[in-house]
Amino acid sequence: MFGLGKTRKKAAFRLLTLVLICVLLPLSLTVGQVDAQGGPGNPPPGGNPPSGNPPSGAPPGDGSGGGPGGSDSSTNPVLSSDCGAYTLDGETSESTGQAYDSASDDESAICVVNGGSLTLVNPTITKTGETSSSDSSSFYGLNAAVLAGSGSTVTISGGTVTTDGSGTNGVFATGEGSSVTLSDLTITAIGDGAHAVMATLGGTLSLTNVDMLTTDSHSGAVATDRGSGTITVTGGTVTTTGPDSPAVYSTGLITVTDATLEATGAESVVIEGANSVTLIDSDVTSSIEDKWGVMIYQSMSGDAEGTEGVFTMTGGSLAHTAASGPLFFNTNSTAIITLTDVDVTVESGILVQAGATERWGNAGSNGGTVIFTADTQALTGDLIADEISAIALTLHNGSSLTGAINPDGTAREANLTLDATSTWTVTADSVLTCLTNPDGIADGTITNITGDGFTVTYDADACPALGGATYSLTGGGVLQPAA
Repeated sequence: MFGLGKTRKKAAFRLLTLVLICVLLPLSLTVGQVDAQGGPGNPPPGGNPPSGNPPSGAPPGDGSGGGPGGSDSSTNPVLSSDCGAYTLDGETSESTGQAYDSASDDESAICVVNGGSLTLVNPTITKTGETSSSDSSSFYGLNAAVLAGSGSTVTISGGTVTTDGSGTNGVFATGEGSSVTLSDLTITAIGDGAHAVMATLGGTLSLTNVDMLTTDSHSGAVATDRGSGTITVTGGTVTTTGPDSPAVYSTGLITVTDATLEATGAESVVIEGANSVTLIDSDVTSSIEDKWGVMIYQSMSGDAEGTEGVFTMTGGSLAHTAASGPLFFNTNSTAIITLTDVDVTVESGILVQAGATERWGNAGSNGGTVIFTADTQALTGDLIADEISAIALTLHNGSSLTGAINPDGTAREANLTLDATSTWTVTADSVLTCLTNPDGIADGTITNITGDGFTVTYDADACPALGGATYSLTGGGVLQPAA
């Protein structure tokens, strides 16, 4: 007796059904999928979100309501007493070794609503079937394998979640108070817009030693969407192979520790709006040509508020191994980047690029502003920006840069701050707006910049502390005011 969720009309009959299923039969159900952080109307920036201004009004749903005694259906059009092949509505249930399956379109395999609490040990959860709305899948969890609504909790230890179909997200938490805890689990999501895990409208997920794989377009593995969400990942591997499918896509708060992330068809990490990604002791790789390692932007689609994206990484490694494309790309927003003791690889030789595109924002005001802090950090590569974009780099606590800053002189601003313990080795003529280096200048010589015969210019009017003077650089070359 599979797919019973649609036939439960009364509470008593639903309870009897659950007892029969748990005692006599393995459950078989399937969950829907989310559109790959993005999807039509909101593809990821490997997925190219739409250009133009955000839609008027508030994003769908307000992230409130639900919870014990509440009604999910009042705030989320997907959540109801029959949203899954197996639906747990306001009750508590546990099972071990059960199978859950759904092959119906627009139906989740497991749906927990109205303060329900479900604990599964070593389940086999399978979801096939298609979504009728990529937005409903991405915003609300339609057609997911496991869907937790406001105030509801799901705990899964061991087992597998497998999906195949458009919008078939693996595990989805939506609404305030929704909480999902996963450990020692394998999630495989196949299909356009099929994320491994996703949180929206204030949902929360916590993952420990979870291996995740997505294979199709617009299918970021660890993702949030409308209304934000919080995801914490510890251990495990995250792999995405489809176009426009980053390993991590954040419109919320995402923290990853001791994990391995690899994206072969998109950026490794994307941050949209005033949201964040924090990486600790993790190994992160992207490899697609003509893309970027990490992208920080504002799509103007209405999916994320604000314009200051924060990327923080401590320890581990960060690599973009393609011969083209920068490690960091920033557009139509401000990128606040901090690296501490990270092993950085940039095959293209471009560490940072800030600039406008034709796709996002309004022409003339859609550049990028990068505020980059390196702490105990070795960097190699150039930092470049267009005429409406700016770069501010701070090197401290023994950090170093080998590369050029604004070598084409196109940036609206390009500023560098060095402490006494940090160094810059110049590899091409560079154009600064201002250099702040209070402990590195002595008797007309800058001791912590190696010029190698190149010329660095600065704007005397914007940088009065340098007094309009010319300074010698170690190893030849000069710092001098622009003509």
